[in-house]
Amino acid sequence: MTARPIGVIGLGLVGTAICELLVERGFAVAGYDVREVRRQHLAGIGGTACGSPADVAARCSRVILCVFDDDDIERALWGEAGLFTAAAPSIVISTTTSDPDRVADVSARAGRAGVALLDATISGSSVQVRQHDSVMMIGGAAPAVEQCGDLFDALAKQWFHVGEAGAGARSKLVVNLVLGLNRAALGEGIAYAERLGLDARAMLGVLKASAAYSQIMDIKGEKMLARDYTPQGRLAQHAKDVKLILATAARLGMRLPLSAVHDALLQQAIADGDADIDNAGIVEVTRRQRFQAS
Repeated sequence: MTARPIGVIGLGLVGTAICELLVERGFAVAGYDVREVRRQHLAGIGGTACGSPADVAARCSRVILCVFDDDDIERALWGEAGLFTAAAPSIVISTTTSDPDRVADVSARAGRAGVALLDATISGSSVQVRQHDSVMMIGGAAPAVEQCGDLFDALAKQWFHVGEAGAGARSKLVVNLVLGLNRAALGEGIAYAERLGLDARAMLGVLKASAAYSQIMDIKGEKMLARDYTPQGRLAQHAKDVKLILATAARLGMRLPLSAVHDALLQQAIADGDADIDNAGIVEVTRRQRFQAS
Protein backbone atom coordinates (compact mmCIF):
# COMPACT_ATOMS: atom_id res chain seq x y z
CA MET A 1 0.00 0.00 0.00
CA THR A 2 1.37 3.39 -1.03
CA ALA A 3 1.91 5.77 1.90
CA ARG A 4 -0.46 8.75 1.84
CA PRO A 5 1.46 12.05 1.61
CA ILE A 6 0.74 14.75 4.18
CA GLY A 7 2.53 18.02 4.85
CA VAL A 8 3.09 19.63 8.25
CA ILE A 9 4.19 23.25 8.74
CA GLY A 10 5.39 24.02 12.28
CA LEU A 11 7.25 21.32 14.16
CA GLY A 12 6.93 22.49 17.75
CA LEU A 13 5.48 20.37 20.54
CA VAL A 14 2.16 19.59 18.85
CA GLY A 15 3.49 19.60 15.28
CA THR A 16 6.19 17.08 16.16
CA ALA A 17 3.68 14.89 18.00
CA ILE A 18 1.43 14.97 14.91
CA CYS A 19 4.35 13.97 12.69
CA GLU A 20 5.35 11.10 14.95
CA LEU A 21 1.78 9.81 15.08
CA LEU A 22 1.26 10.06 11.32
CA VAL A 23 4.57 8.36 10.47
CA GLU A 24 3.64 5.57 12.87
CA ARG A 25 0.27 5.22 11.07
CA GLY A 26 1.79 4.91 7.63
CA PHE A 27 1.61 8.43 6.23
CA ALA A 28 4.48 9.90 4.20
CA VAL A 29 5.12 13.11 6.16
CA ALA A 30 6.91 16.10 4.65
CA GLY A 31 7.46 18.97 7.06
CA TYR A 32 8.98 22.38 7.57
CA ASP A 33 9.95 24.51 10.55
CA VAL A 34 12.16 27.58 10.76
CA ARG A 35 14.36 25.69 13.25
CA GLU A 36 16.76 23.27 11.63
CA VAL A 37 16.94 21.02 14.70
CA ARG A 38 13.23 20.33 14.38
CA ARG A 39 13.57 19.51 10.68
CA GLN A 40 16.40 17.13 11.55
CA HIS A 41 14.18 15.41 14.13
CA LEU A 42 11.51 14.87 11.48
CA ALA A 43 14.05 13.30 9.15
CA GLY A 44 15.25 11.12 12.02
CA ILE A 45 11.80 9.61 12.58
CA GLY A 46 11.26 8.79 8.92
CA GLY A 47 9.74 11.99 7.55
CA THR A 48 11.05 14.30 4.85
CA ALA A 49 12.52 17.63 5.95
CA CYS A 50 11.66 20.45 3.53
CA GLY A 51 13.31 23.81 3.01
CA SER A 52 10.17 25.97 2.93
CA PRO A 53 6.37 25.83 3.05
CA ALA A 54 6.40 26.01 -0.76
CA ASP A 55 8.56 22.88 -0.83
CA VAL A 56 5.96 21.10 1.33
CA ALA A 57 3.13 22.24 -0.97
CA ALA A 58 4.97 20.88 -4.01
CA ARG A 59 4.94 17.42 -2.38
CA CYS A 60 1.54 17.27 -0.68
CA SER A 61 -2.07 18.04 -1.63
CA ARG A 62 -3.06 18.22 2.07
CA VAL A 63 -1.04 20.33 4.51
CA ILE A 64 -1.46 20.76 8.28
CA LEU A 65 -0.50 24.07 9.92
CA CYS A 66 0.74 23.87 13.54
CA VAL A 67 1.93 27.44 14.05
CA PHE A 68 1.68 29.86 16.97
CA ASP A 69 -0.92 32.42 15.89
CA ASP A 70 -2.91 34.00 13.05
CA ASP A 71 0.03 36.06 11.81
CA ASP A 72 2.04 32.85 11.42
CA ILE A 73 -0.83 31.28 9.46
CA GLU A 74 -0.80 34.13 6.97
CA ARG A 75 2.99 34.02 6.66
CA ALA A 76 2.88 30.26 6.02
CA LEU A 77 0.29 30.76 3.28
CA TRP A 78 1.25 34.02 1.57
CA GLY A 79 4.69 34.93 2.93
CA GLU A 80 8.04 34.44 1.26
CA ALA A 81 8.22 30.85 -0.05
CA GLY A 82 4.74 30.31 1.42
CA LEU A 83 2.37 27.50 0.52
CA PHE A 84 0.58 29.59 -2.10
CA THR A 85 3.76 30.73 -3.87
CA ALA A 86 4.18 27.30 -5.47
CA ALA A 87 1.71 24.62 -6.54
CA ALA A 88 -0.80 25.22 -3.78
CA PRO A 89 -2.24 22.23 -1.90
CA SER A 90 -5.93 21.43 -2.33
CA ILE A 91 -6.67 21.40 1.42
CA VAL A 92 -4.98 23.27 4.30
CA ILE A 93 -5.81 22.19 7.85
CA SER A 94 -5.01 24.76 10.53
CA THR A 95 -4.71 23.41 14.08
CA THR A 96 -3.80 26.83 15.49
CA THR A 97 -6.00 28.37 18.19
CA SER A 98 -7.13 31.39 16.18
CA ASP A 99 -9.36 34.41 16.21
CA PRO A 100 -12.54 32.85 14.74
CA ASP A 101 -13.36 35.86 12.55
CA ARG A 102 -9.84 36.08 11.22
CA VAL A 103 -9.55 32.38 10.39
CA ALA A 104 -12.94 32.56 8.63
CA ASP A 105 -11.58 35.44 6.53
CA VAL A 106 -8.40 33.50 5.75
CA SER A 107 -10.54 30.50 4.75
CA ALA A 108 -12.57 32.68 2.38
CA ARG A 109 -9.42 34.12 0.81
CA ALA A 110 -7.97 30.64 0.40
CA GLY A 111 -11.23 29.49 -1.16
CA ARG A 112 -10.97 32.21 -3.81
CA ALA A 113 -7.58 30.72 -4.70
CA GLY A 114 -9.16 27.28 -5.04
CA VAL A 115 -7.89 25.94 -1.70
CA ALA A 116 -10.16 24.64 1.09
CA LEU A 117 -8.95 25.78 4.50
CA LEU A 118 -10.29 23.97 7.56
CA ASP A 119 -9.81 25.18 11.13
CA ALA A 120 -9.26 21.85 12.86
CA THR A 121 -8.42 22.68 16.44
CA ILE A 122 -7.13 20.14 18.94
CA SER A 123 -8.10 19.57 22.56
CA GLY A 124 -5.19 17.78 24.20
CA SER A 125 -1.52 18.23 25.03
CA SER A 126 1.32 17.10 22.79
CA VAL A 127 1.52 13.93 24.89
CA GLN A 128 -2.18 13.22 24.32
CA VAL A 129 -1.77 13.85 20.58
CA ARG A 130 1.15 11.39 20.46
CA GLN A 131 -0.93 8.81 22.35
CA HIS A 132 -3.92 9.24 20.00
CA ASP A 133 -5.91 10.59 22.94
CA SER A 134 -6.92 14.04 21.66
CA VAL A 135 -10.20 15.45 20.34
CA MET A 136 -10.51 17.59 17.21
CA MET A 137 -13.15 20.21 16.36
CA ILE A 138 -13.33 21.00 12.66
CA GLY A 139 -14.81 24.05 10.97
CA GLY A 140 -15.15 24.31 7.21
CA ALA A 141 -16.92 22.99 4.14
CA ALA A 142 -18.31 19.46 4.51
CA PRO A 143 -16.77 18.06 1.27
CA ALA A 144 -13.25 19.01 2.40
CA VAL A 145 -13.90 17.58 5.86
CA GLU A 146 -15.04 14.31 4.29
CA GLN A 147 -11.89 14.18 2.16
CA CYS A 148 -9.83 14.36 5.35
CA GLY A 149 -11.74 11.77 7.37
CA ASP A 150 -8.85 9.30 7.14
CA LEU A 151 -6.49 11.94 8.47
CA PHE A 152 -8.73 12.98 11.36
CA ASP A 153 -9.29 9.32 12.28
CA ALA A 154 -5.50 8.88 12.40
CA LEU A 155 -4.95 12.01 14.51
CA ALA A 156 -7.72 11.96 17.12
CA LYS A 157 -9.63 9.51 19.27
CA GLN A 158 -12.74 11.57 18.41
CA TRP A 159 -13.41 14.39 15.99
CA PHE A 160 -16.42 16.61 15.35
CA HIS A 161 -17.44 18.70 12.35
CA VAL A 162 -18.85 21.68 14.27
CA GLY A 163 -19.82 24.03 11.43
CA GLU A 164 -18.45 26.36 8.79
CA ALA A 165 -15.05 28.05 8.81
CA GLY A 166 -14.35 29.63 12.19
CA ALA A 167 -16.49 27.16 14.14
CA GLY A 168 -13.47 25.02 15.01
CA ALA A 169 -11.73 28.07 16.46
CA ARG A 170 -14.83 29.09 18.43
CA SER A 171 -15.18 25.58 19.84
CA LYS A 172 -11.52 25.51 20.88
CA LEU A 173 -11.86 28.80 22.76
CA VAL A 174 -14.78 27.39 24.76
CA VAL A 175 -12.84 24.22 25.55
CA ASN A 176 -9.72 26.16 26.50
CA LEU A 177 -11.70 28.51 28.75
CA VAL A 178 -13.02 25.60 30.83
CA LEU A 179 -9.79 23.58 30.63
CA GLY A 180 -7.61 26.48 31.74
CA LEU A 181 -9.85 27.31 34.68
CA ASN A 182 -9.83 23.64 35.73
CA ARG A 183 -6.03 23.69 35.65
CA ALA A 184 -5.82 26.94 37.61
CA ALA A 185 -8.33 25.66 40.18
CA LEU A 186 -6.37 22.43 40.64
CA GLY A 187 -3.15 24.40 41.13
CA GLU A 188 -4.76 26.65 43.71
CA GLY A 189 -6.25 23.64 45.50
CA ILE A 190 -2.92 21.82 45.66
CA ALA A 191 -1.10 24.92 46.91
CA TYR A 192 -3.84 25.46 49.52
CA ALA A 193 -3.62 21.83 50.68
CA GLU A 194 0.15 22.16 51.07
CA ARG A 195 -0.21 25.35 53.10
CA LEU A 196 -2.79 23.63 55.32
CA GLY A 197 -0.21 20.97 56.13
CA LEU A 198 -2.01 18.16 54.30
CA ASP A 199 -0.30 15.43 52.30
CA ALA A 200 -0.82 16.91 48.84
CA ARG A 201 -0.46 13.56 47.05
CA ALA A 202 -3.09 11.99 49.28
CA MET A 203 -5.30 15.04 48.75
CA LEU A 204 -4.99 14.65 44.98
CA GLY A 205 -6.34 11.13 45.42
CA VAL A 206 -9.25 12.50 47.42
CA LEU A 207 -9.98 15.10 44.75
CA LYS A 208 -9.98 12.44 42.02
CA ALA A 209 -12.49 10.35 44.01
CA SER A 210 -14.73 13.32 44.84
CA ALA A 211 -17.30 15.36 42.96
CA ALA A 212 -14.52 17.88 42.28
CA TYR A 213 -12.90 15.48 39.78
CA SER A 214 -11.82 16.62 36.33
CA GLN A 215 -9.56 14.89 33.81
CA ILE A 216 -6.97 17.63 34.30
CA MET A 217 -6.15 15.97 37.66
CA ASP A 218 -4.95 12.88 35.78
CA ILE A 219 -2.99 14.89 33.23
CA LYS A 220 -1.43 17.65 35.36
CA GLY A 221 -1.80 16.63 39.01
CA GLU A 222 1.43 14.65 39.30
CA LYS A 223 3.36 17.32 37.39
CA MET A 224 2.20 19.92 39.91
CA LEU A 225 3.17 17.72 42.87
CA ALA A 226 6.58 16.84 41.43
CA ARG A 227 7.20 20.37 40.11
CA ASP A 228 7.93 18.73 36.77
CA TYR A 229 7.31 21.46 34.22
CA THR A 230 8.88 19.82 31.17
CA PRO A 231 6.58 21.37 28.58
CA GLN A 232 3.75 19.40 27.03
CA GLY A 233 1.88 22.67 26.44
CA ARG A 234 3.66 25.92 27.26
CA LEU A 235 2.21 28.39 29.74
CA ALA A 236 2.74 31.30 27.32
CA GLN A 237 0.72 29.47 24.67
CA HIS A 238 -2.28 29.25 26.97
CA ALA A 239 -1.81 32.88 28.03
CA LYS A 240 -2.14 33.81 24.35
CA ASP A 241 -5.34 31.78 24.14
CA VAL A 242 -6.85 33.45 27.22
CA LYS A 243 -6.15 36.89 25.75
CA LEU A 244 -7.99 35.74 22.62
CA ILE A 245 -10.89 34.40 24.70
CA LEU A 246 -11.25 37.76 26.47
CA ALA A 247 -10.95 39.74 23.22
CA THR A 248 -13.64 37.73 21.44
CA ALA A 249 -15.94 38.02 24.48
CA ALA A 250 -15.40 41.79 24.56
CA ARG A 251 -16.47 42.02 20.90
CA LEU A 252 -19.70 40.33 21.96
CA GLY A 253 -20.19 42.78 24.83
CA MET A 254 -19.64 39.98 27.34
CA ARG A 255 -17.62 39.89 30.58
CA LEU A 256 -15.80 36.72 31.62
CA PRO A 257 -14.81 37.45 35.24
CA LEU A 258 -13.15 34.11 35.97
CA SER A 259 -11.11 34.26 32.78
CA ALA A 260 -10.03 37.80 33.69
CA VAL A 261 -8.61 36.49 36.98
CA HIS A 262 -6.98 33.61 35.11
CA ASP A 263 -5.39 36.08 32.70
CA ALA A 264 -3.90 38.00 35.64
CA LEU A 265 -2.44 34.77 37.07
CA LEU A 266 -0.90 33.82 33.73
CA GLN A 267 0.60 37.28 33.25
CA GLN A 268 2.09 37.07 36.75
CA ALA A 269 3.61 33.68 35.89
CA ILE A 270 5.13 35.10 32.71
CA ALA A 271 6.50 38.10 34.63
CA ASP A 272 8.06 35.62 37.08
CA GLY A 273 9.91 33.92 34.21
CA ASP A 274 7.63 30.92 33.66
CA ALA A 275 6.53 31.58 30.07
CA ASP A 276 8.17 28.50 28.57
CA ILE A 277 7.42 25.94 31.26
CA ASP A 278 4.48 23.53 31.12
CA ASN A 279 1.11 25.10 31.81
CA ALA A 280 0.89 22.99 35.00
CA GLY A 281 3.29 25.61 36.37
CA ILE A 282 0.29 27.88 37.06
CA VAL A 283 0.38 26.26 40.52
CA GLU A 284 3.60 28.14 41.29
CA VAL A 285 1.86 31.52 41.18
CA THR A 286 -0.23 30.50 44.19
CA ARG A 287 2.67 28.75 45.90
CA ARG A 288 4.66 32.01 45.77
CA GLN A 289 1.90 34.28 47.02
CA ARG A 290 1.72 35.51 50.59
CA PHE A 291 -1.20 37.40 52.12
CA GLN A 292 -0.34 40.96 53.06
CA ALA A 293 -2.51 42.37 55.83
CA SER A 294 -3.61 45.96 55.22
